[in-house]
Amino acid sequence: MNVAILGASNKEMRYANKAQKLLMEKGYSVFPISRKGQDILGTTSVRSLNELEVPIDTVTVYVNPISLKGLVGDIESLKPRRVILNPGTEDKESEQRLSDTGILVEKACTLVLLNTGQFG
Repeated sequence: MNVAILGASNKEMRYANKAQKLLMEKGYSVFPISRKGQDILGTTSVRSLNELEVPIDTVTVYVNPISLKGLVGDIESLKPRRVILNPGTEDKESEQRLSDTGILVEKACTLVLLNTGQFG
């Protein structure tokens, strides 16, 4: 399964970094999206969702709600099966727009889903 991490970070204390590490440990193909375009945990990131050249099943979100509003169109264009809005990223308008296009929206913590076997 291909997973895009929107708001990826190379800082170990960030939840996006912890999620990437755990996703990789569990065998998922991870595609970090970072405005800095840096390597994160040995994986090359891209600066925007539009740069991805593979189909993405899940986008897990680690950006603030204001930033998310500006990225909804990019997520819609990517056509993932689902979007996970991690705690602190939720935005009702963005959630509604994504749901209206048929994308499953989950308000959940990626780390919890992975650690409890509910991610897949």
